[in-house]
Amino acid sequence: YEVLASKLQDYRRLLKTCDVVILSDYGKGGLAHIARMIALARRAGIPVLVDPKGDDYSLYRGATLVTPNRAELRAVTGGWNSEQALTAKVQRLRQKLGLGGVLVTRSEEGMTLFRRGNRLHVPAIAREVYDVSGAGDTVIATIGVMLAAGEDMESAVRIANRAAGIVVGKFGAAVVHPAELLATGEQRA
Repeated sequence: YEVLASKLQDYRRLLKTCDVVILSDYGKGGLAHIARMIALARRAGIPVLVDPKGDDYSLYRGATLVTPNRAELRAVTGGWNSEQALTAKVQRLRQKLGLGGVLVTRSEEGMTLFRRGNRLHVPAIAREVYDVSGAGDTVIATIGVMLAAGEDMESAVRIANRAAGIVVGKFGAAVVHPAELLATGEQRA
């Protein structure tokens, strides 16, 4: 814990050089100071994206975006039997924790972004799926890059959905290249 406190000082210093912060919580204790990290970044006007783990989302209070998959969200909110029930549960969670948004990744159903007063659903791009490992990492990384480049959240989510569709069509740990994203966008235009 004390080692992590010294790393918090490094984080504070490096924050001045960041356009966006991505925190991926693997539940191993490495983000013991995550609440402080989020608060520092938000105070500096830097968006914070969190890939959550566990069932205590209060740790992520104030984040710009939290990106659970369906199973991770279900562990926190309980199940739902309709889109309206899902929307109500996510919006309550978002409001209670002061989250800018919650992006639920839904595998073959695509992804749904919940923000104050609105909901954007982006369907999955139909393609053959070979390997879903890394899809969530691809989504959050793509959103981070797009926000840092000046895109708005909805555009970033749409591009991240395309990136996820590409990466699941590859075997193993894969990357998405800009040319692939552009080609995908042109095919859908």
